Amino acid sequence: MRAANHTGLPQFLLLGLSEDPEVQSILFGLFLSIYLITVLGNLLIILATTSDSHLHSPMYFFLCNLSFVDIGFISSTVPKMLVNIQENKKDISYIECLTQAFSFMTFFGVDDFLLTVMAYDRFVAICYPLQYTLIMNPQLCGCLVLISWFIILCVDLINILLLMQLNFSSGTEIPHFFCELPHILKLARSDSLINNIFLNVVTVLLGLFPVLGIMFSYFQIVSSLMKMSSNASRYKAFSTCGSHLCVVFLFYGSGLGVYLSSAVTHSSQASMNASVMYTVVTPMMNPFIYSLRNKDVKGALGRLFSRAVSGLSLNCVFRTMGIL
Repeated sequence: MRAANHTGLPQFLLLGLSEDPEVQSILFGLFLSIYLITVLGNLLIILATTSDSHLHSPMYFFLCNLSFVDIGFISSTVPKMLVNIQENKKDISYIECLTQAFSFMTFFGVDDFLLTVMAYDRFVAICYPLQYTLIMNPQLCGCLVLISWFIILCVDLINILLLMQLNFSSGTEIPHFFCELPHILKLARSDSLINNIFLNVVTVLLGLFPVLGIMFSYFQIVSSLMKMSSNASRYKAFSTCGSHLCVVFLFYGSGLGVYLSSAVTHSSQASMNASVMYTVVTPMMNPFIYSLRNKDVKGALGRLFSRAVSGLSLNCVFRTMGIL
């Protein structure tokens, strides 16, 4: 195959999860269902947190942003895979591949930062309850979200600019169902040492500091809970962290699973299968975790559905009266 750089707009080939037509049909139905459930579930969380005055607090402001990011997270990978399966093709253009890699890294990074910010929010709420509204004011909450986006966008832009300096062969096969940066770098025909160094440094820094932040926050939370004399107060305080902890374990646990599967088996297929967990399953599970474990969210969703049903009933009545 002839070599081509980005000016020649080479085509890449996404090998996907399977080449078996029967398996692809099953995968199409499965991933389409997961995608629709994920988008609908996170949209409901966004509607519930924005429309219900009971949820106008920092905790649910961050949850609303997390739901938005999860929609973008899964939308950066699954739709292209569904289109390729439906049209029985594997190709993805150079520009589409760069766009997919950039959007995936961005939403993944912001998701990581938001989980850290949410841990800090729970730390302030439990350890400094009297100063909570003063510390977690709307200006600080907005700044934390904007800073998260700014840092990740800058880092990912550098990653993409470095990637654009590399040469690739036309028709390069990517052993994945989406354009993941580490896989792309392995397939470059030119020297990608700088790209790999920058990627590894950024991964360590942006992975280590959020994890340390979450661990520090929960260490302080547990210390404060142990000082509480009432078991009921202790349980009530810690229950507010339950949903966030579940999401944290799911997010970092699946990411660790991908890393371990790659390191132990050295199989691209094993790594690709493991990556389905954090790219597809995690965004789908987040709405269920927060809606099932959080009574405030369940109450808001109930009121949202009640208003929707009442609106439909009134609409039917008015239409009937109009017809009569």
